[in-house]
Amino acid sequence: MASNPVVFFDISIGGQDVGRLKMELFADVVPKTAENFRQFCTGEYKKDGAPIGFKTATFHRVIKDFMVQGGDFIKGDGTGLCSIYGGVAFPDENFKLKHDKAGLLSMANSGPHTNGCQVIV
Repeated sequence: MASNPVVFFDISIGGQDVGRLKMELFADVVPKTAENFRQFCTGEYKKDGAPIGFKTATFHRVIKDFMVQGGDFIKGDGTGLCSIYGGVAFPDENFKLKHDKAGLLSMANSGPHTNGCQVIV
């Protein structure tokens, strides 16, 4: 069996590089969700022939000692949505993984079956 993909964000604050955040995507548990995220990390997904994805995205919501939310490369404010599945929201796959420790990656959405490009860590 193939290993899960690992992707990364290079993080900067105020134009100053502060490090790289590496993330394992659980393609063995949520393959569609993992592939959506992976393609936005690599720039493989294209809209009108041009790659779009997380390269220009920001963390628009930061709650100290709790989480960061970002990935809205459409509007930049948490209201944008895009997926590799026709550009629209895609359904939840399952809820097998539990958020029982810091550093876990999850989709941020506005309710059931509204997954797109936003994530929380």
